[in-house]
Amino acid sequence: MRFLRGTESAPEAERTMNQEKRICQNCKKEFTIEPDDFAFYEKIQVPPPTFCPECRFQRRLAWFNTFNLYKRACDLCKKNVISVYAPDAPYVVYCPECWWGDNWDQYATGKEYDPAKPFLEQFDKLMHKVPLLGISLDIPTSKDSPYTSNAANLKNCYLLYQANCDEDSAYGFYVEHDKSVLDCTLCLNSEWLYDSMHAWRCNHGIGLRGYAVELLNCSFMKDASNCQDCFMCASVKNKKYCIENKQYTKEEYQKEITKYDLGSYAGYRKALKEAEAFWATRIPKAEFGDRNINCWGAHIYDSKNVKDSFQVNNGENCRYVSMVSDGIWDSYDITYWGENLSLSYDSSVVGNQSSGIKFSQEILKSEDLEYCKALVSSSHCFGCVGMKKGEYCVLNKKYSKEEYQRLVERIRRDMDENVYRDKKGKEYRYGEFFPIELSPNGYNEAEANHFLPLAKEEILQEGYVWRDPPKSEYRVTIEAANLPDHIKDAKDSILSEVIGCAKCGRGFKLIPMELSFLRRMNLPLPRECPFCRINEKFKLWLGNMAQYPRKCSNCGIRFVARYTEKEAPVVYCNKCYQSLVL
Repeated sequence: MRFLRGTESAPEAERTMNQEKRICQNCKKEFTIEPDDFAFYEKIQVPPPTFCPECRFQRRLAWFNTFNLYKRACDLCKKNVISVYAPDAPYVVYCPECWWGDNWDQYATGKEYDPAKPFLEQFDKLMHKVPLLGISLDIPTSKDSPYTSNAANLKNCYLLYQANCDEDSAYGFYVEHDKSVLDCTLCLNSEWLYDSMHAWRCNHGIGLRGYAVELLNCSFMKDASNCQDCFMCASVKNKKYCIENKQYTKEEYQKEITKYDLGSYAGYRKALKEAEAFWATRIPKAEFGDRNINCWGAHIYDSKNVKDSFQVNNGENCRYVSMVSDGIWDSYDITYWGENLSLSYDSSVVGNQSSGIKFSQEILKSEDLEYCKALVSSSHCFGCVGMKKGEYCVLNKKYSKEEYQRLVERIRRDMDENVYRDKKGKEYRYGEFFPIELSPNGYNEAEANHFLPLAKEEILQEGYVWRDPPKSEYRVTIEAANLPDHIKDAKDSILSEVIGCAKCGRGFKLIPMELSFLRRMNLPLPRECPFCRINEKFKLWLGNMAQYPRKCSNCGIRFVARYTEKEAPVVYCNKCYQSLVL
């Protein structure tokens, strides 16, 4: 993922009346701090960054593991549970029920601040002693849908990531307010969807791509809105009974689509291939975003003054924010969540009525926190871990308001004098997010490796943690190539088989909810394991987040497109796309 407004490297920082150019101490590339940026840093009282936007993004993602789940014993109740922390990760890990409970003392491991040691070194030692939440789930979800991650309000769901308010759904990323969706990514307020992406308020959809809005009984649609009973179309709106954008009568349409048997795996793949070939003949929707004022980025909606960002809903006065929704204001460098977040900076997985969060990770319903991890309903804390309803605490030790304020001011000064240096010599003074080398996750486990992948040798050379993937627990009993081609020939006994993934070879099993869904929708058995299917959609989603400065081929306005000039020589801004294509 690349951020915009990058410039070529320069030998030294140079200040003009309008901006300041600096050299990132990590990648050594030049980046620019603009006047509005300086105004923001002054407003929230932090120094300007010494890392470029992309390296800051990488650090935040290195502290966040979404997809890799492990079986690990809870260090309190001793039950085997699902966790984002590997069994050999040297931390105290509690299951959600124990962590959210009252059977442990969050102050028991509190530490006195030692001015003789770098503060981040002390924070790291504390993080190894305080119980970490094994997986980010609320209690009902952890009981009903335990094989999910960063999720809440789920009922009968399986392997959903970044999910909220879903029911009877499986194998998806970033799905919210959905019911009966399978193998879907970025789908909201929808029902009965399969193999779909970027769908909003759709019902009974198959193979939806691009920008799918308010579709009913549609299959293999790309960049379509307000359509019903359409098949294999692209760049259309307000259509009914269309195939490859050609109008049919109801009777003609129903006769034509019987030529495609989507219950057959071979038939499904053939239809998808034909759809992709047809989509390529259409001028694509190149600008993903709507109802914005002065915004610059990809997939930004209902926002104002949001720059160099992607996947943002309802944001205002923000820059370098990503994957945030339901309200974020006056914030920079935030990755994941939102939901009424304000005046926050350089943090990840933070939100839900929070404000004043800086250099922190996994924060809920809190305010005025710095260098904290996994805090809930807390305020005025610095360098704390795993606290609920904490106030005026430093390193999990409680102070009076006056003592807290004096100590925090001293620590900020000390961080500039007694500097933490990582294994490569990079300096972390006050104002920088946690170093990657202190992350409780291996780099290859974390989101950073999806966006900014590194080989094992590079990870180890940088001083980061590499963790070998666990071996499959299942012995394959049937290869994917030997599965019945048609769903009608799949017997209940298939649920007891261990299927060898056609892509990675890993063994996987079908779940009853999945088989029932495929039968009802007349769709074939999968040939790839859930992780390969989810990863494939995730990679497509990453491609959709590409940000390339382009000019509208019609009006000449400058905007951000998801296609390079080679990929799409002709692109239109949203306004021209609406008038010339749809």
